[in-house]
Amino acid sequence: MNKIETATLANGCFWCSEAIFARLKGVVSVIPGYSGGKVENPSYDDVCTGRTGHAEAAQIIFDPDVISYEKLLDVFWHTHDPTTLNRQGNDIGTQYRSAIFYRDEKQKEVAERSKREIQNSGINKDPIVTEIVPFKQFYVAEDYHKNYYDQHRNAPYCSFVIEPKIRKLLKQYGNDLKTKHD
Repeated sequence: MNKIETATLANGCFWCSEAIFARLKGVVSVIPGYSGGKVENPSYDDVCTGRTGHAEAAQIIFDPDVISYEKLLDVFWHTHDPTTLNRQGNDIGTQYRSAIFYRDEKQKEVAERSKREIQNSGINKDPIVTEIVPFKQFYVAEDYHKNYYDQHRNAPYCSFVIEPKIRKLLKQYGNDLKTKHD
């Protein structure tokens, strides 16, 4: 691996984000956490109040020689609803908003182009509300959030919310997935 890059994306519950992005070839790691807010070192309980300004986010470490930032954004757009403001399914609040936290001008440009393309594609009937904002800080979530889906597959949330997203990922991006997910 010559170099790695980092993407920070918020697309609803970070349990879903981690489960999805961790399965992609070229993704080295996915860390659930909080980004985009004003409170330093927030806890999950703090973020759930909706008063910290943070979104549940995933910090995705990836090898751009294997998977591009563009491909990560393609998966991002197709595995959540970017047209709902502060909501993904039954998860409601600013902490579940859709956001791309760009780290440099290249990521900003790619994100803005990607958003225009997905909006113009007609896939979504409603306007996309995803924020594209500068990355400022990422706070790692508590340990019990890490690998949540893989450790709790039989939990109702995993079965009813995350599992359908994994099936969609497999159907749409099968060739881009790791052969075995640890």
